[in-house]
Amino acid sequence: MNKKRLCPVCGEPILGRIDKKFCSDQCRNTFNNRRYSSSNSLVQKINRTLKKNYSILCKLNSTGKTKVSRSKLLHEGFDFNYFTSIYETQKGNVYKICYDEGYLPLSDDMVLLIHWKGEF
Repeated sequence: MNKKRLCPVCGEPILGRIDKKFCSDQCRNTFNNRRYSSSNSLVQKINRTLKKNYSILCKLNSTGKTKVSRSKLLHEGFDFNYFTSIYETQKGNVYKICYDEGYLPLSDDMVLLIHWKGEF
């Protein structure tokens, strides 16, 4: 009694090893991409936003310490809600860090951009 096994993705017969689950690498990849895409979509969205923020900070802060307007950051697509860490100085200044680039909102709609070396 030889039961024909079918691919769960495309329905084609599975040929080859007895423990093979998919007819091809393409179907295996499709199955796994579908399986993980919904559970990781939030993480992927956050990572994309963090990478975009990082890219913007790098682009605008070529010297290591720069002042730019908040509106310039927003115009570039920067999202102030996403960063990787916070650093508060003894004076009470709160820097938001995105990987190794950081920023400090200033009082006059300006933002100080810094290259973060892990300490001040």
